[in-house]
Amino acid sequence: MKTMSLDKILQSQGFGTRKWCRQLIADGAVCVGGEPATHYDSVFVPEGLEFAVHDEAWVYRAHVYLALNKPSGYECSRRPGHHPAVLTLLPEQFAWRDVQPVGRLDHDTTGLLLLSDDGAFIHALSSPKRHVPKVYVATTRDPVTPELLAQLRDGVQLHDEPAPLTARARQLDTQRLEIVLEQGKYHQVKRMLAAAGNHCDALCRVAIGGITLDALELAEGAWCHLDPTRLWLINQVHSNTRSMPPAFAAST
Repeated sequence: MKTMSLDKILQSQGFGTRKWCRQLIADGAVCVGGEPATHYDSVFVPEGLEFAVHDEAWVYRAHVYLALNKPSGYECSRRPGHHPAVLTLLPEQFAWRDVQPVGRLDHDTTGLLLLSDDGAFIHALSSPKRHVPKVYVATTRDPVTPELLAQLRDGVQLHDEPAPLTARARQLDTQRLEIVLEQGKYHQVKRMLAAAGNHCDALCRVAIGGITLDALELAEGAWCHLDPTRLWLINQVHSNTRSMPPAFAAST
């Protein structure tokens, strides 16, 4: 099995340059398997390796796949313009690993955001050819009407789009509706609601593919690793491009 030196392992996991990682080891800040590690050139099988840096436990991962419950007021950008970056909500190791958001949410849109350092994964999930459904809950300024739902389902024309855009939509209560998009355009939900004669006061993404914010049980601003089962849920949606989230499909 492939082995790596301890300093390379730490560097690959986002703990800084090789020089800095060697200094961490020399300072006694690193433990492997519960034992202090003192030699940077000690070799280990990296896959699944458990280690600690400054008493914080970590597990080696060749790539990371994260879910974040994004609060309002954060930009999905490495170089934010007017608000803090969502990466500031994560341990700094992820920034060193070049973790990036999979797609974007507006600074004032909340909810489920996926992040990864796996370029192929990011590209696959971002590709409009995949038709990965994304579920949003919108709070509107004016009451939701049957006419509004019909317009969204039949299609509304945005000034910079060649054809009307459609969305699956259902009413949740007087001023909230659930909208499902498969190919997100810039500010699409907000613009579609405006074009249909209403206004979006608040927007939250509650699901991507088969992953739901409720199932993750993440507090606002909290994050978690996505395990293979949850990644499989996304792949299931990939394999059936017209799949709907079960809760939504059951209600239509």
